Amino acid sequence: MSTEFAIRDQRDVNRLMSFLHASDFTKPKMVVIKDEKRPDVCNRKMWAMLKDVSSQVEWYGKKLSDEDWKHVFSSALQKQDVVPGIDGGYVVLGVSTRKQSQKWFSDLFELMGAFGAEHGVKWTEQDKWGGRY
Repeated sequence: MSTEFAIRDQRDVNRLMSFLHASDFTKPKMVVIKDEKRPDVCNRKMWAMLKDVSSQVEWYGKKLSDEDWKHVFSSALQKQDVVPGIDGGYVVLGVSTRKQSQKWFSDLFELMGAFGAEHGVKWTEQDKWGGRY
């Protein structure tokens, strides 16, 4: 079993300590403390914005999925490489959003906002995606 705790303030530390006090230490445990790469709110905001774009924008005669738009925007931001495909065509080499920093997401949201303004996207209200990033 794996349990993760986001620690942002003293209440979170207290919650973690309560969990540890109630733990069964007959089996070895491992505790890892690391900086969070991106706040979860960045993820919620990104997917809310992608959903807004995918539901409102037709791209060169096609409706793209949320996931497709994630590739379009991250590729535009990252200036990704394109390589020939095995059976013809081309493949855009992807970027993982999972490993990106908050600054990267800030740039992504700025790019998506500008694109949305140019294409008349009406954005979901902030309270629907879970707060500030």
